[in-house]
Amino acid sequence: MTEFLDAAVGFPTVLCTSALLVMIGFWLLVLLGAAESDMFDTDVDTDALSLGGVPVSVSASLVIALAWFASFTGSVLLNRTGMSGALLHLLGAALLFASLLFAWRVTRLLVRPLAKLFPDEPGPSRQDFVGLTCTIRTGWVDADFGQAEVVAQDGSTAVIQVRQSGTDALAWGSTGLLYAYDDAGKYFWVAPYDTALEPPSAA
Repeated sequence: MTEFLDAAVGFPTVLCTSALLVMIGFWLLVLLGAAESDMFDTDVDTDALSLGGVPVSVSASLVIALAWFASFTGSVLLNRTGMSGALLHLLGAALLFASLLFAWRVTRLLVRPLAKLFPDEPGPSRQDFVGLTCTIRTGWVDADFGQAEVVAQDGSTAVIQVRQSGTDALAWGSTGLLYAYDDAGKYFWVAPYDTALEPPSAA
């Protein structure tokens, strides 16, 4: 056990171990709804690395996981040789480079079939919800708190954060109108909506 722990926290694997822990933390945030899996797509050009076709978080996670595995395996084998000093560090640096190259090449092969699972058409945007009605799913809505359920144009539903600037009665089950989206706060501004004001549908 000590041998494997030393390899995981020793050079060069410790660099990949740190990245792996960050990656695991990111995916935990995604599972909890505190982050989105495609949040880095507009910031990084993966096409230049031949890793396009899937979200940046997916390709980066594959590279990190594969690099960690290759570096960890190589570190265990290096430690078993009994080498030490400058030669060990030199071989460790070479191992790090080889691990990253290996991870990149394997990820290139993996993203090709995975790309079929991620259509090129962009998914629904938050701005698409502006102008739609929603159903309040919390006991109240004020300037600091509130959630609602909205049905997208494709029929899918989503639970969103909503806020209101006034003191209108918005409670569980009431209908609201989403009239704006706050990019900084990641929530929608909502106002009461009277369904009786809707024009009658054509027979």
